[in-house]
Amino acid sequence: MNAAVQPDVLARRASLRRDTAETKILVGVDLDGSGQARLASGVPFLDHMLDQIARHGLVDLEVEAHGDLHIDAHHTVEDVGITLGQAVARAVGDKKGIRRYGHAYVPLDEALSRVVIDFSGRPELVWHVPFTRAMIGSFDVDLVHEFFQGFVNHAQVTLHVDNLRGDNAHHQCETVFKAFGRAFRMAVERDARMADTIPSTKGSL
Repeated sequence: MNAAVQPDVLARRASLRRDTAETKILVGVDLDGSGQARLASGVPFLDHMLDQIARHGLVDLEVEAHGDLHIDAHHTVEDVGITLGQAVARAVGDKKGIRRYGHAYVPLDEALSRVVIDFSGRPELVWHVPFTRAMIGSFDVDLVHEFFQGFVNHAQVTLHVDNLRGDNAHHQCETVFKAFGRAFRMAVERDARMADTIPSTKGSL
């Protein structure tokens, strides 16, 4: 069950509480923030990656999660992605005046990733991230895909993620999240030339 979302159209903020039998999650997002993050997902590596989104996306992000970590981190990571997607969808509103599209290339030592995002209103994830190992510490790299799939489905965006090269799985993953933050920032930025116009020939997104 999802509690009511509180959108702030002017400031582009929203908070959402999602409670299920598997997880209890609170997410707050401010699209016009300064990169501040308060993160307590119960999954330290996920918190590290969410911090990349906040800092490089210049969004303020709050995440508090209590999940069935005694089983594994799958439900928690996926549900954080879902809840973040829902909060972003509410915060961005009808998408008037945003750039809509964003893209970024981000390197970290030997690793390089490219992320392209479109606030299209159509959920689609195209994922090409050949991790060089299955685990980063105790974190299962398959959960990165689950996080972004949850986000995409509920933010209603088209997202292409490509890790172009990399030998170190931590570096691969970090470049993906940093590039996502940068692309996200570009896409949700207000475009003064678009003013109150929805960036689509259809007139809606």
